[in-house]
Amino acid sequence: MEKRDQLYEGKAKKVFATDDPEVVLVSYKDDATAFNGQKKGTILGKGAINNRVTNHLMRLLEHHGVPTHLVRELSERETLVRRVSIVPLEVIVRNVAAGSLSKRLGLAEGTPMQKTVLEFCYKDDALGDPMVNEYHIAAMRWATEAELDTICRYSLKVNQVLGDYLKDLNIQLIDFKLEFGRTADGTVILADEISPDTCRFWDTVTREKLDKDRFRRDLGGVEDAYQEIMKRLMGE
Repeated sequence: MEKRDQLYEGKAKKVFATDDPEVVLVSYKDDATAFNGQKKGTILGKGAINNRVTNHLMRLLEHHGVPTHLVRELSERETLVRRVSIVPLEVIVRNVAAGSLSKRLGLAEGTPMQKTVLEFCYKDDALGDPMVNEYHIAAMRWATEAELDTICRYSLKVNQVLGDYLKDLNIQLIDFKLEFGRTADGTVILADEISPDTCRFWDTVTREKLDKDRFRRDLGGVEDAYQEIMKRLMGE
């Protein structure tokens, strides 16, 4: 499939057109950002790891009935995905208090949630991706009620599938961010990525952080943490 003009460049990826109008090519970068782009840096090898980890987990989710945008992995950094119109919402799925939830609610990081928590943020960097609820979403017509029901159902399914899978690898799924898109016929599917950039992964035994928090908080060992996730998931 022929790679054509660049359509978009975000903080972590570039997107290119192809000769198929329904398929785009995603190229993952090593650039790292945090706090809505206020902190910037580079994590060596991150792009290749996030690409391969995302595709590995999306194939797992497809097997369990969650439709994704994945078409085919082309190389370490490049993947073909279905072209979608992104629903302008980030869905945050929380199993354990960490990050902003700990700060907002005064909970010690690591406090288990008695029930999985779903949060929604409006995707707008200039506004700082503000948190919104179902009423905002309906009022602004960012998603229909049926679409939001589908997004919530898929998000909880992703949590169940990944949580069970990672537990066997001695990884605790603390929380993670998902994005969804609409295909040309309006079908809602999982898009974007699932990686140490978008998930909080803790070692089940040591509680060591194996994700982008090591970059956010200047904990060191960032590249090693990303490599460890790929090693546990893919034996590499």
